[in-house]
Amino acid sequence: MMELARDMGISYLYITHDLAVARYTSHEIAVMYMGKIVERGETEAVLSNPLHPYTRALISAVPVPDPSIQRQPPVIKGGISQPIDPLPRCRFYERCPMQFAPCQEEPPVIKKDGRQVMCWLHS
Repeated sequence: MMELARDMGISYLYITHDLAVARYTSHEIAVMYMGKIVERGETEAVLSNPLHPYTRALISAVPVPDPSIQRQPPVIKGGISQPIDPLPRCRFYERCPMQFAPCQEEPPVIKKDGRQVMCWLHS
């Protein structure tokens, strides 16, 4: 896919849950939670220094190929909140370990370090 994109000068949209493949195949990444992009930016920047708590949880859930390495389980709580006609607040609110009062309202898209994040922690 990378050769095809380079040789033909094309772009493609690749949708996956596999962050390792996304890291290898993508220049830019957008992380979605319940239909909203919660973080977007250059792949290496997002994966090496995630800004949104959901992105952090996704990265912490990626398996490590060495069984001798023990990782802490992802810090995420509860189940998926109301996916149909969700409340007008942060979509990750009920599961977020970092929630605080402003999260009761939907966060704006915040531009930070050449990236976009929908999180009140960065406003």
